[in-house]
Amino acid sequence: MKKIEAIIRIEKFEEVKDALNELGYPGMTKTPVEGHGKQKGLKQQFRGTTFVVEFPPKIKLEIVAADKNVDEIVDAIVTKARTGEVGDGKIFISPVESVIKVRTGEKGEEAL
Repeated sequence: MKKIEAIIRIEKFEEVKDALNELGYPGMTKTPVEGHGKQKGLKQQFRGTTFVVEFPPKIKLEIVAADKNVDEIVDAIVTKARTGEVGDGKIFISPVESVIKVRTGEKGEEAL
């Protein structure tokens, strides 16, 4: 199993969520986060004044999936979250040793 952590633009969340639901992966955790990569924030103008948003708001999605489903999930996220502009986000994939469903006690992929 793998844990997929995707940092995406807030305005792209609904498209990504809908794409994952269509593929049959409705289970995810959504967390509002703030941060920046190489772009070091965003320069914006408001009423003629330029200011820097050092840590632009983003959404972090966390999904745990079977190894065989990871590529399909990642492809859906990349396709729906991409704008082609700096700040589109990142996806991190890491191994998951075990999953246990609290309600039933199921373990492993059955718990997903």
